[in-house]
Amino acid sequence: MKSGINIGYIVFLAVVAALGGFLFGYDTAVISGTIAQVSQLFSLDAIEQGWYVGCALVGSIVGVLCAGVMSDYLGRKRTMLISAVLFTVSAVGCAVCGNFNQLVVYRIIGGVGIGVVSIISPLYISEISVACYRGRLVSLYQLAVTVGFLGAYLVNYALLNNASVGSVSGESLWNQVFYTEVWRGMLGMEALPAILFLGVIFFIPESPRWLILRRHTESAHRILKRIYGSDEMAGEELNATREVVKSATKSEWKLILKPGILKAVLIGVGIAILGQFMGVNAVLYYGPAIFESSGLSGGDSLFYQVMVGVVNMLTTVLALVIIDKVGRKQLVYYGVSGMILSLILIAFYFTMGENLGISSIFLLIFFLFYIFCCAVSICAVIWVLLSEMYPIKVRGIAMSIAGFSLWIGTYLIGQLTPWMLQHLSPAGTFLLFAVMCVPYMLIIWKLVPETTGKSLEEIEKMWEK
Repeated sequence: MKSGINIGYIVFLAVVAALGGFLFGYDTAVISGTIAQVSQLFSLDAIEQGWYVGCALVGSIVGVLCAGVMSDYLGRKRTMLISAVLFTVSAVGCAVCGNFNQLVVYRIIGGVGIGVVSIISPLYISEISVACYRGRLVSLYQLAVTVGFLGAYLVNYALLNNASVGSVSGESLWNQVFYTEVWRGMLGMEALPAILFLGVIFFIPESPRWLILRRHTESAHRILKRIYGSDEMAGEELNATREVVKSATKSEWKLILKPGILKAVLIGVGIAILGQFMGVNAVLYYGPAIFESSGLSGGDSLFYQVMVGVVNMLTTVLALVIIDKVGRKQLVYYGVSGMILSLILIAFYFTMGENLGISSIFLLIFFLFYIFCCAVSICAVIWVLLSEMYPIKVRGIAMSIAGFSLWIGTYLIGQLTPWMLQHLSPAGTFLLFAVMCVPYMLIIWKLVPETTGKSLEEIEKMWEK
């Protein structure tokens, strides 16, 4: 089967869709470098500052709720186009906004783009991939997210250094964006990859599986022939998908209640929420503050942030290479076991580190080990699983439900982590994260079938059984 596959073409399609992941990562991470400047300029109090940081999440939840229905009715390609437009409008608007309320509106618009692309990009990659490469190709999305994180950190660092050299003369928009109010440049630089994403989408086809669902058989066959390299293989894939689709022409909410499908949806919701309560985003969002409170230099916080971003990205590359060889479930077993160990070590440091005279550098090492374990397992696997585990007739809606749950979990952990660090102590907080790893691993072990190397149609039949 592999001999006739046009892997170069498939990789091109996957990379284009993965650009959405880069925008996701950049838009999420860039905010960290702008908080102090925006708060000072607009005289924000604590509540307004929190709203500035969290307003994009409101848009993300809206985007997630709309993405499935949009993609099922408009198609995967058109929905990606919409997300690219949202990112572009948000970036340009943030750079030139006149007041705080306008800034919030444009951040919410970008948040909608994040929510949409978090569903549609991995879904599109999954549907244009062949079974033997699908895990690695969908993992390109997660890799792009981590590159977006790192890109935002580096852009923030570069623009701040550039602004510190001194502004150019005059009161031009250029001077305002890149010198006197450099936060505008940080947010506005997202327009460059957003416009690139918008342009290249026109050079990719619609998902062949969506075309089959909408009964555009000839168009689907042409795309499948280019992917598989022969009429025979394209015909086999076409027939296999049509057999699964049968007479369905649109997603139906009532199909979610079918026993096998409902089980898949509930499992997706469970692993999406639990994944957040294992501390992933808590470490990424509040890691620098925790480093500083443990004795590490506050002046080096940006360096440590970049270091975490580098480890996150490089480990995701490793996960991309091995996910189809090791398997989804095995990666979770190894990675989550390492997460539990690192979380216990972090808790031990906060409990006994000072008494034993342990250097704070060890805390940094434990954090980096935790990021390594996360990136090689749950961060890489979650989007692969969510993009391939649902039947085609409800795939868009089901992914929206799981994605919505993931964003709710993200919101909750973002809001609760400062409270937990204060009332449970850092040691208690990280022990709680370690405990939450156990039900996640049990769900993967007992309830999730191994999907490595199986076609989407074979996975769908597994749930129906």
